[in-house]
Amino acid sequence: MVKNEGVVHAMKVDGGAKLTRKEIDELTQLAISKEAKGLAYIIIKEGGELQSPIVKFLGDDLANKIVKEMEAKEGDIIFFGADTWKTVCASLGAVRNECASKLGLKDNTKAAWCWVVDFPMYSYSEIEPDRIDFEHNPFSMVQGGMKALEEKNPLEILAYNYDLIINGFEASSGAIRNSSPEIMYKAFEIAGYTKEDVDARFGGMIRAFKYGAPPHGGSAPGIDRILMVLQDVNSIRDIYAFPKDGRGRDLMMDSPSEVDTKLLREVNIKTIKHLTS
Repeated sequence: MVKNEGVVHAMKVDGGAKLTRKEIDELTQLAISKEAKGLAYIIIKEGGELQSPIVKFLGDDLANKIVKEMEAKEGDIIFFGADTWKTVCASLGAVRNECASKLGLKDNTKAAWCWVVDFPMYSYSEIEPDRIDFEHNPFSMVQGGMKALEEKNPLEILAYNYDLIINGFEASSGAIRNSSPEIMYKAFEIAGYTKEDVDARFGGMIRAFKYGAPPHGGSAPGIDRILMVLQDVNSIRDIYAFPKDGRGRDLMMDSPSEVDTKLLREVNIKTIKHLTS
């Protein structure tokens, strides 16, 4: 992976030519919300006519070659994303899901499962673009161990992470944990942390591993998400017995609420009222 490498991806949507201009504008705004700069498209009209603002820039030959490569037919639409790999995947993925909903392309009678593995250990930081940072879980074991950390390009190093997906929703996430202090120090060093930083922040874990913790891992299934998908509801709040509102309040339980001062005193906690101007 090259830093900020640009890619162009195309996605065919069966029957997408029936989308209105208003709906395409909505999809464009959805792509922009995922940090894309826009959303280009080609509509394959009746008789194979191509309708798109970008055809005049591509030229007829290239536009028709794209349609052929995508195996698009009359009545379809092709969307394009041009940006960094991560932005293109996020924006076209969101557009794909929304098109599936608008056009009735989802088969909610099926439960499609997928394991996602071989997550990258590192990527460039979104806050500091010149700095290498952890991509997923910094405490995951590195594929290839110390040898990979010492010899490979950080952006090519993989971790033992895995996600279980059902119908596009993450249902479970897990990893094989890093149980070696030496490998952990080196993994954090690549991300810009000193040995002292690691000891200060994660000293308890490091000390425990020095006693010889065996290789271990796990996975945390989201039962509520699985039920949401299997029951075909649009919000996870529909699964909860006492869902919270947009401000994090549980109106059924009247939570959060004030705690009795006597109870707070028992655990050496006191409340300080915040005065606003």
